[in-house]
Amino acid sequence: MKKKLAGIAFAAALISVGSAHAAEKLTVLLDWFANPDHAPLVVAQQKGMFAAHGLEVELIEPADPAMPPKLVAAGQGDIAINYQPSFHAQIDEGMPLVRIGTLVSTPLNTLTVLADGPVQNLGDLKGKRVGYSVSGFEDAMLGAMLKKAGLTLDDIELINVNFSLSPSLLAGQVDAVIGGYRNFELNQMKIEGVKGKAFYPEENGVPVYDELIYVAHKDRVNDERLASFMAAIEDATVYLLNHPQESWQAFIAAYPSLDDELNRLAWADTLPRFASRPAALDRGRYERFSAFLLANKLIKNTADVSTYAVELR
Repeated sequence: MKKKLAGIAFAAALISVGSAHAAEKLTVLLDWFANPDHAPLVVAQQKGMFAAHGLEVELIEPADPAMPPKLVAAGQGDIAINYQPSFHAQIDEGMPLVRIGTLVSTPLNTLTVLADGPVQNLGDLKGKRVGYSVSGFEDAMLGAMLKKAGLTLDDIELINVNFSLSPSLLAGQVDAVIGGYRNFELNQMKIEGVKGKAFYPEENGVPVYDELIYVAHKDRVNDERLASFMAAIEDATVYLLNHPQESWQAFIAAYPSLDDELNRLAWADTLPRFASRPAALDRGRYERFSAFLLANKLIKNTADVSTYAVELR
């Protein structure tokens, strides 16, 4: 009997030790289908950084890109990839979210024109047609850029092109498009044999902001898995910046359908925009951008940054 009890105790101890070292599961809801913007996440998964930090991470592509922050706010996901402009509006609406890190640390949005077209500077937009996909922040961004050139939204004709940004520009339906990404739309035009020219919002009246951030439910900010996740993302980003070609091979091994010219070009253009210190928080950046959104009536109130953004250690 004593031997049997000792055996049971030994087995229980083994189970306990095994459980202590079992990987902690974590779900990450992407903002869109997987693409080069998500390189640090894919590298962390493919190269074992998540596993090294005791995590088993599932990357989920959403059917509806508007849903990930809402699902995390409802406790139906651990982390969501979000856009800083959208995030401020969500906080203003009372969604229980907190920013825990940065993925892409510069805007990707641009105002794009044909390099040899009629718009060579922002002042040339007077009387021109500008295509857009989503009103709201893009209107405010364009308005700020026009103001830098002494113009207003009344000086242009806005045309909804239903996410067909570069095609509408190439077809001559519009003279410029707002909201095209500098790592994708410009490369799509290049592949078509047409050179584009981009005006960058952060150089023309719009406060610099993080394009993509990591958010979690504010009640789970002390979840140790979140700090482990951010540590793994930093390891992956360091590897990615030091070994871009090896990282690309890991990326297309995970998503072979993305091994094409557009994604190769986007990969190279996106690399320098990843946050090398993804957990670090720039309070001033969030304060300035929040004030910009308030001034443009896209949010009703500004909250103290500490209530919606943290720096995990």
